[in-house]
Amino acid sequence: MSDILTHTEHGVITITFNRVQRKNSVTAAMYAALAEALSAAAQDPAVRVAVIQGHETVFCAGNDIADFLEQPPKSADAPVFRFLNAISTFPKPLVAAVCGPAVGIGTTLLLHCDLVYAGDNAMFSMPFVNLGICPEAASSYLVPRLMGHARAAETLLLGEPFSAESAMEWGLVNRIVPPTEANALAQQQAAKLAAKPLSSLMTTKRLMKKGQDAVVAERMKEEGATFSRMLTEPAAREAFSAFMDKRKPDFSKL
Repeated sequence: MSDILTHTEHGVITITFNRVQRKNSVTAAMYAALAEALSAAAQDPAVRVAVIQGHETVFCAGNDIADFLEQPPKSADAPVFRFLNAISTFPKPLVAAVCGPAVGIGTTLLLHCDLVYAGDNAMFSMPFVNLGICPEAASSYLVPRLMGHARAAETLLLGEPFSAESAMEWGLVNRIVPPTEANALAQQQAAKLAAKPLSSLMTTKRLMKKGQDAVVAERMKEEGATFSRMLTEPAAREAFSAFMDKRKPDFSKL
């Protein structure tokens, strides 16, 4: 069975992370599938709304480290960058249901969603600095804009995880429900959106985002180039080696 499932019904495409045994960690092949699904949905007149969801126990644990080290993003057309471009420019309403861990890309992709519903077990984190790399998905721009500098520093510089309650207080999450209800609530809200005129939905979303599109694209480009370079540097090599060896990294000389 595919690690990314898609299903379209009544104008709503549902994209599901389906690799629960690996905590929905994302491989290059999964990024390619996500990019393809979003790009196709953007062009399909039968699709009015998209929903991204995981399992009630886990949303997305970030990159699959082993796969990531084997297939690091080396160019602008790498699967991860194609996905980030697709989600950041998706013109239709985008809804997410998040339960359990949402690590790295599992959190930053939510910055490009319009509505986010979280289970009360959701835990968000952006540990890029702890891995010797830098933020992605334009999160270096969007997180301070959403949360303010002080909170952004805790989440991006310290890499500290934060709860669903904090995520809602800071504007990342719309509503918190029991984990068994999150996916159903996202579907319920998506159905409401799908019943509305698509032209009005798309125009309103475009107007809401007007002025930040170019900044997001430019920041994402800069982050991507920096991210790729930092992957080859000593701090990242130490962080990823420590992760694979299940030990604490030593950055004392870096």
